[in-house]
Amino acid sequence: MSINKVLDGIQNSNNDDSEWLPISDLMSGLMVLFLFIAISLIMQVRQTAEKYKDTQQAIYKALMQEFEKDLKQMGADVDQKTLTFVFNSPDILFEAGQSTIKPSYAKTLNDFFPRYIKVVNQYKDHIEEIRIEGHTSSDWKIGVNSDTAYFENMRLSQERTRAVLNYVYNIPQVSQYRPWIKENLAAVGLSSAKTIKDEQGHENKSQSKRVTFRIITNAGEQINQIAGEWQ
Repeated sequence: MSINKVLDGIQNSNNDDSEWLPISDLMSGLMVLFLFIAISLIMQVRQTAEKYKDTQQAIYKALMQEFEKDLKQMGADVDQKTLTFVFNSPDILFEAGQSTIKPSYAKTLNDFFPRYIKVVNQYKDHIEEIRIEGHTSSDWKIGVNSDTAYFENMRLSQERTRAVLNYVYNIPQVSQYRPWIKENLAAVGLSSAKTIKDEQGHENKSQSKRVTFRIITNAGEQINQIAGEWQ
């Protein structure tokens, strides 16, 4: 092989490299950019999650500060993980198979809801929705199959939660909160979809009959907004 051919080969090789180097640099730059975006997104999501935990804890503490001394009398509990205020004494809520609020429960709601909405109002910027959820046992009338029982209990649980929403909405002490209530409170009947079970997996039919007020924060909405900003 002549020296000229070797030099020509080196020159051609250099020419090829000169074409590929800018593309290689561009790919490296894009990888660094995507890595930066990913890290920034992860950090923002993590900060939002931490803020959500702090807000959730603050709401729980505020509810307990307001109601802890009265929970036993109300026949209620507060679930810290889900921010759910649970009325779990069916004997004071409704008559069996009925959706008319019993006087004993009306008295409890008169005391509970004005205090509850006052606490919630402090955190309204962090709340997406409050769901009044109605739960039943899996029972219905004797001889009725499980499918019919489920849908009859669905109807009953929906009627009960609407009755509760209608009642608390019309309590005079909460009139100033009604615009917010109309936008953020929902009545949801869940039938026997979320029954209470013991350690052996057997349904506790008495505890399954309950009404709950569950706070849903807007952490998910904030995370979706962060993701949308990067799209």
